[in-house]
Amino acid sequence: MAGDSFTGSEAARPMRRRPAALLAALLGLALSGPAAAVESTRPAHPDPALRGALEQAMSTAESFQSRFDAQVWLMDMSARLERRVPDPQRRLALLRMVHEEATRADLRPEWVLAVIQVESNFDRFAISSAGARGLMQVMPFWLDEIGRPDDNLFQVRTNLRMGCTILRYYLDMEDGDLTRALARYNGSLGKTWYPARVYEALNERWFVH
Repeated sequence: MAGDSFTGSEAARPMRRRPAALLAALLGLALSGPAAAVESTRPAHPDPALRGALEQAMSTAESFQSRFDAQVWLMDMSARLERRVPDPQRRLALLRMVHEEATRADLRPEWVLAVIQVESNFDRFAISSAGARGLMQVMPFWLDEIGRPDDNLFQVRTNLRMGCTILRYYLDMEDGDLTRALARYNGSLGKTWYPARVYEALNERWFVH
């Protein structure tokens, strides 16, 4: 993980570039959260590339690969998350899934934790005024768009997979610019207040020394 604090566009160093075919397998949507004023209605023409990325993401599963550095990360992040998720088994299970789904989407797990803090404060049953649901505040219309209307966005794995896929999509769309990708995720492209909140959470709680 990076050894520098994240601020503004400096946080937006691109992860490794992906071939175009693989790029289509990882991507996202416009979300909203309790902390954010986001698109409150279903878009007239949902992004077909995003729909395809979500379809592929939701139809595949990958197992978490246990490595020594991941174990160190889990112990470190568990201590940081204890106040918000007191139960140790639930906390470690959540962190394992965050690490797995972030890695699957080629995102830094700390980014995902910061987004979750801002979007839902780790309340898996959070619902925004716009109707976005769960940890990463995913809009439910996407379940219909990808042909999975019975999936449950309050289910942690489902929510993380879709949320991470969405953020990855916008990060690729913005050529690695995390500030703009976060603004797209929140539905506030052109403004910086939402990315600033995510960076604040990242620097204050989830930054890896």
